[in-house]
Amino acid sequence: MNDLTTTVSELAQLIADFVDERDWNQFHSPKNISMSMAIEAAELMEHFQWISMEESREVTQDSEKLEAVGEELADVMCYALALANQLGIDVSDTIERKMQKNRLKYPVQDFQGRYGHKHQREST
Repeated sequence: MNDLTTTVSELAQLIADFVDERDWNQFHSPKNISMSMAIEAAELMEHFQWISMEESREVTQDSEKLEAVGEELADVMCYALALANQLGIDVSDTIERKMQKNRLKYPVQDFQGRYGHKHQREST
């Protein structure tokens, strides 16, 4: 499997099969899954705690660190897909609609190269 050839649907099915094989649906309430996802996100953040922005970018140069970060990212994504499975959310459609909203909320002309609140335009 790789990002170029694997669909979101295939990944979601991989997670669904894993959960079904272990009879874990009884534990996979949206509450429990969302909490587990937050816990895994915190474990991901631990890899970057107390280091600079530049040091965080250098993780790609250390294969062991990169693998550990990748495993935590995988945990977050697995729980995200498990939550989508439980709630019947079409991830691709939902992301596309969210990005449409984001484009309206953060227009390129106002936010390119910057973050934060939209700057106030001077009236003419």
